[in-house]
Amino acid sequence: MAGPQRRKRGLAAYETGLRAETKAALWLMLKGYRVIARREKTRAGEIDLIARRGRVVAFIEVKARGDVDGAAEALGAAQRERLARAASLYVASRPVLQALDMRFDLMLVAPRSLPRHIPDAWQM
Repeated sequence: MAGPQRRKRGLAAYETGLRAETKAALWLMLKGYRVIARREKTRAGEIDLIARRGRVVAFIEVKARGDVDGAAEALGAAQRERLARAASLYVASRPVLQALDMRFDLMLVAPRSLPRHIPDAWQM
């Protein structure tokens, strides 16, 4: 019975991720960002959110956990590198974005709290 239970957990995690990304996108829009992509797939991997405000295009990793501290600890070096490769591929295929400043943000989502946006969370 491990198979059905595993699928059930996987579906629950997927749904939690969708809700967290929606919450994060709404929060960014309230802050004046325009969300230009959600769950953007590239050969290097998926980018949770891509948002633009002024001359900045932000590639945002959304982490949802039981508390904000747990969410903050969930992003490892390999994920940061994957996101940087995916962002490079995304921008390379969209010349209009190449003149903009790129940055990597982190959005932490936890139950019963507002999302926490960390602009320029890391450098590549």
